[in-house]
Parts: sequence; C-alpha cells; structure tokens
Amino acid sequence: MEPTADTVRRLLATLLPDGGGAEARPVAEGGEHATWWAGDRHVLRMAPDVQVSQRLRREIRLRDLVRPYVAVGVPASVASGEWAPGLACTLDTRLPGESGEVRDVTAAGEEDLAGLLTGLREVPVARAAALGVPKEAPRSLQDLRRAAGAAARELDADDEFEAERLDQLTSRAVVQLGPLGDPVLVHHDLKGEHLTVDRGGRVRGVLDWTDAVVGDPAEDIAGLAIAVGARAAVRSATLAGYGPRVCLRGLWLARCDTLLRLADRLHGADADSPVPLLRVQLERAWEPILLELV
Repeated sequence: MEPTADTVRRLLATLLPDGGGAEARPVAEGGEHATWWAGDRHVLRMAPDVQVSQRLRREIRLRDLVRPYVAVGVPASVASGEWAPGLACTLDTRLPGESGEVRDVTAAGEEDLAGLLTGLREVPVARAAALGVPKEAPRSLQDLRRAAGAAARELDADDEFEAERLDQLTSRAVVQLGPLGDPVLVHHDLKGEHLTVDRGGRVRGVLDWTDAVVGDPAEDIAGLAIAVGARAAVRSATLAGYGPRVCLRGLWLARCDTLLRLADRLHGADADSPVPLLRVQLERAWEPILLELV
C-alpha cells in the first residue's frame, strides 16, 4: 500500500506543530518505507505493511537506546502513529549531511565510523533483546563462498568479473574466518544511503535501524565495505578494536554478497536494484587491502 501526496499532506497537518505547512517531497533513494521530506527539518516514514510496521515501532525505541553509545547522529522521532489502519508512521528529525552514495568519507569520517562500531559493541544486548531485536546466527562463509562461486562464473561469462579472483578465499581461509567473539548489536544495513556525510567527509548520522539484530559484528564491517570501500571499512573497524580475522571475515562477506546481488539482478528475480549501483558496490568491496598481504 502506497501513500499518496494528499495522504502525506493530511498526515503532516496532524503531526507537525505548525499544522503541516512544510513542503512535502518524496525521497528519491529507496527502501521498504514510503519516505518523504517534510520541509528542511523532518523526514516522514510510512510502513507499507504490518510486518514493517512492527519493525518501525521497534526502531523508534531502539534508536533511543543506541543514541548515548554511538559517536554519530541517530534520528529521533518527534511524532508517531498510523497513516492507515495498522500501518505505522514516524516523523523523524532530519540529520545534517547528504547520502553516503554522493559524498566520500574522509579519514575523519573513518574515525566517526569507528566510533559507531565501538558504540554498537557497548550497547547492552539484553536491553536490545528486551525491545524485540531478534538474535541472528552468524552466516556460514563456506555456504556463501559456494553460492558466490556460481555467481562469479555467471558474471565472468558476462565480462562483469574475473571468477578466479574468488580463489583468494581458500578453504583454509573459510575455516580461519569463522565467527569470533560474542554477539553484539548490529545495524545490519549500513549501505551508503543510510549514512549522512557532510562536505568535510565527516559521518554525521546513521539512518534506518529497522533491520537491526543481535549478531555477528562482521556484518556491519561488510556493510561498510559496500558503502565506503574495503580500505575505509577495514581501517574503521581496526580503529574500533576489531582484529584482522573479524575484519577479513566482514570483507569476504561483502565480496560474496556483491557477487550474488549483481548476478541476481542480471540473471535472477531482482528487478529493482539499479545495475550501476551494484557494480559500484562490487568495486568497493573488492578493493585490495594491505591486510590481505600480511
């Protein structure tokens, strides 16, 4: 179910103190929420179904839990309710900066990302679980490697990727890069559009916490590899105190994921993801890093 412009205007009239005088404009970047700018200071997000509504309501409480721990901005809900029977909405503060897909992160921005990863590790997982944040078991890198191998061969035939590059992830490496340590709170969707970056390359905020889980911290390192590149992601994770094995695990999760996503877009059922973006994400994740040579 998609809200119309008239629905958005009527909703803002009930949620905003000024009676909804702010200009409403749809947000171009995608996601599972219908998202609209409300003037220059707010963002309206509307869940399309009951399942997403549940996660959106949970996100509002989770962001309040996370905010004191992380070194970047987290949106706050200034009003919430339903935009249709059973379908949740939230009017959030708009964070400064632009999408990480259009602005590069500098060394100072990498320190911001390190602060994010450090803070997520410090969030009490019991409190997150009490809010309904699910626990997710670490993925099998062996299974992912097998699926990525088939995708790599398809992409090689398309002249999109050299399949032999995946041979760097040997059977021995798969065993060495098994999950390590205790589960932590994981954002689980750290793609570029969910980072706000200012003109100086500093990361000012992290958006959309609906997919958060208690699980493998390497998943967020993988997300950063896709969002800002392998080198920046590993540097940020190292600054956050993660060792080489966790960093490399995250890197290979990202590399396998990008192969699968591009192959699925070109040969599978995915008809929504833009091919140019998937190609850029693959290039970011497959950046060579010094750690692989150590």
